[in-house]
Amino acid sequence: MNLFGFFPGYEAHVYDAGREPAFLMLVAFILTLAGTRFYTRMARTRGWGSAHVGDVHVHHLVPGLVMSLIAGGLAIGLEPSELWIALLAIVFGGGAALVLDEFAMLLHLDDVYWTTEGRASIDACMAAVAFLGLAIVATFPLPTDAESDRLARTLGDGLIALIAVFVVVTMVKGKLKLGLFGIVFAPLAVVGAIRLAKPTSIWARWLYPKGGRRLRRSEARYATREVRWTRRRDRFYDLIGGAPHLGSKRDSTPAPK
Repeated sequence: MNLFGFFPGYEAHVYDAGREPAFLMLVAFILTLAGTRFYTRMARTRGWGSAHVGDVHVHHLVPGLVMSLIAGGLAIGLEPSELWIALLAIVFGGGAALVLDEFAMLLHLDDVYWTTEGRASIDACMAAVAFLGLAIVATFPLPTDAESDRLARTLGDGLIALIAVFVVVTMVKGKLKLGLFGIVFAPLAVVGAIRLAKPTSIWARWLYPKGGRRLRRSEARYATREVRWTRRRDRFYDLIGGAPHLGSKRDSTPAPK
């Protein structure tokens, strides 16, 4: 469709490269998320109502799931034209935003939207924006004219596989955002893969013995990091999604007998 061809470089780097659906999905995701968070914050402040079907409160992840399933199903099951691909990408991006905005509720199976645990939704949305953005700007690491050279292709495939290993290790070590950005800027993934894992990560649970030196170093490092960055991170999250006012669900959960 070349919807934004009037922007310099859009036609060459987005439309001609076949990345317009991903770009439209990203734009729809960001605008829907911004609109949803604006409404929920205003509703909390001004006492606006929420959607109900009878006596049932319908969370916005429900229409989000319906939108994503319909758009994804049609895109996969049919062979839509360029116009329909663009429209389905917009619908899917909007639906995904509605779902991930309540990701913490799915994770905890509880209404934690305005609690401390609800900040997990912001993490999920930021990861989605990073992933979609990287899908748009990511390029093959070698020039396209090297495709005719078998050795160059082999080296390129090996380089991609190596970067993928570093990215996966970084994510398993509990550094999701660093791993996502490492897809495009490989040194970030290398650094994340080499450094100590977060003490709560899968990597630490599997490979750091309890009471071992590496686990103690990891706990000490991330304890210092939390003291240094938690307040700044929470302020940033509050700016995006609003400050939680219901405390933590864990604080009100009775201890098991």
